[in-house]
Amino acid sequence: MLHVTQPTDGGVAACVESVCADQSRRGWAVAVAAPPGGRLGERLAALGLPHLPWPAVRAPRPADLAAVVALSRIVRRFRPDVVHLHSSKAGLAGRVALRGRVPTVFQPHGWSWLACRGPLAPATAAWERAAARWAHLVVCVGTGEARQAEDAGLRGPLTVVRNGVDLTRFPPAGQDRREAARRALGLAARGPLVVCVGRITRQKGQDLLVDSWRQVAARLPDARLALVGDGDDFDRVRSTAPPDVLMPGASADPRPWYAAADLVALPSRWEGLPLTALEAMATGRSVVAAAVPGLVEVVTPDTGALVGPEDPAALAAAVLDRLTVPSLRHAEERAARSRAAEFDLASTLDRLAAHTLRLARPPHPADATATEVTAGPG
Repeated sequence: MLHVTQPTDGGVAACVESVCADQSRRGWAVAVAAPPGGRLGERLAALGLPHLPWPAVRAPRPADLAAVVALSRIVRRFRPDVVHLHSSKAGLAGRVALRGRVPTVFQPHGWSWLACRGPLAPATAAWERAAARWAHLVVCVGTGEARQAEDAGLRGPLTVVRNGVDLTRFPPAGQDRREAARRALGLAARGPLVVCVGRITRQKGQDLLVDSWRQVAARLPDARLALVGDGDDFDRVRSTAPPDVLMPGASADPRPWYAAADLVALPSRWEGLPLTALEAMATGRSVVAAAVPGLVEVVTPDTGALVGPEDPAALAAAVLDRLTVPSLRHAEERAARSRAAEFDLASTLDRLAAHTLRLARPPHPADATATEVTAGPG
């Protein structure tokens, strides 16, 4: 089993790590082709899994041809039964390199055209429609992502396997853990704290959250906002952020930040189905999020608030409602943990394994029960 990914940090890398660890426990021979470095490389070393260096970069560029050639060589050496391509760069290089000659799973983790502007967006969507024939299965992480594919005219074998959260790794955090987390992070023991975890990019919308924060701070001068992550927009966002916005950089373990928070905000412009929302809710945190596909699939009216995309005023109002009415926030915290349990990672991993096995070998009567259990989205 060969997994291919360009991101080595963030949500995509976390998904790859979880799937590889699970498949290794099942006794499969698993390897990952990915750029050197990053948290993913550290985790693969800890798991004892092969990390095959693959020279790929996030942004499209002429060097992508070298990434296609390098991946072709990796596949010839490793000779996998199934190749699982994660995110847009692996989806591009892998499908061009393989062209369907090896059973191929493509998991976009957020469609590539959503990140594009101007004429590049329809051109990218056209590429995805053409490349669909080179994937034996396209795995969408949520029903919203699947609908986006259908609306864009993608045809081919498509299924939904929703992202999942490890409920044992993200247990609920009460007041004692909140205070302990704040001490460990060097934060004030008291005062409202809103946390946003994720790469600081246009997609994740931290610039919108900073714009909204001025309205929050005017009402609650002791409130603090923490943007936990790094990314292409880090310097730009930091240059516009007021002093009460903390930007500690990327965190190898976001759990203390969720535990320290009174509220988690996710103002994304687009998503697949973000792990950050599931992790925050599993920790028992109310979530204020943009009403975009992926987030509308997770956040419900009893677990937080969904506000119009790219609407800082609505974002500020929803945050203030929860910081100034503790009873509302506490009710949402209780509901959030229950909601997160519907996205148990174990179910996600079982479904992915069942789909992979069906590609690796012909169906067998003994698989009938598993097929029935894993059929359909969710």
